[in-house]
Amino acid sequence: MSSISVVVLLLIVLQWAGRGLPSSVRPICDPRVLDRFIMEARDTETALRGCKAGCGVTGTFVVPLTNVDFVVWEKKDTGLQALEVQSGLSLFGQALGAVRESVSRAAVQILIDNNKSNIHSLGQVLRSLHIQDLSLPPAPAVGDSVTRKVSSLSELLRVHTNFLRGKVRLLLTNAPACQQNST
Repeated sequence: MSSISVVVLLLIVLQWAGRGLPSSVRPICDPRVLDRFIMEARDTETALRGCKAGCGVTGTFVVPLTNVDFVVWEKKDTGLQALEVQSGLSLFGQALGAVRESVSRAAVQILIDNNKSNIHSLGQVLRSLHIQDLSLPPAPAVGDSVTRKVSSLSELLRVHTNFLRGKVRLLLTNAPACQQNST
């Protein structure tokens, strides 16, 4: 066999196997992915509920509201829903970063790091659904209609879990890319 034939045969095999060619990012529509993030957030919340020593979180944190008016939510454009979710995830990322710097226990730091990593991963999931990483406005001011303040680690983690179970789940469940895949 000539070397050209070998190269052609190799290219055919690689193309057939799907290797060697860049693949587009496929939407991540499996609800078990979000369920895993929710479970890990809930586990962190449970593990740190009574944490006092080494969990000296000082200050207050701005977090998104978790309540959802379903009628209003369904009337919102997907882009506005995505902006609300991404803004909320950004606020949680900032709050968890501040918490990470203030706690001294290594086990707590690992749990916080895991939750921060999951927030980053959720951003990747949103991108896979072709929900653009919208340029986020500056963090909303405390007391506006979409945020509130929390002052304890257990409250921060509870709100985080509820946000994932509520607005994030609604956005991912109704993402256009997932609706196209289900038909």
